[in-house]
Amino acid sequence: MPRSNRPRRSRGEGDGERPDLSRSLFGGLQPHAKRDGLWNVQSIAASSAVKPYVCPGCGLGIAPGVAHVVAWRADGLMGEADDVAARRHWHNHCWKIK
Repeated sequence: MPRSNRPRRSRGEGDGERPDLSRSLFGGLQPHAKRDGLWNVQSIAASSAVKPYVCPGCGLGIAPGVAHVVAWRADGLMGEADDVAARRHWHNHCWKIK
């Protein structure tokens, strides 16, 4: 009997439910509670870091090709759109000690 090269369906697939794409779209977005409130934090891999940024923690540059995190308020008063627009790129160490 010939072997089928088609991928097999896992349970729950094809029953009309849409897959949860939030993890794929946001690449590991996680909420973090800091002293000054709740923050959304997303890790950026070195291979995905293609632009230079200035870290607000230390004031030094984050060069392209350096892994870092992007953080923005999760509990801002002006709404989610303003919070995302105010996101900042931090060195991993600077974010940990914030």
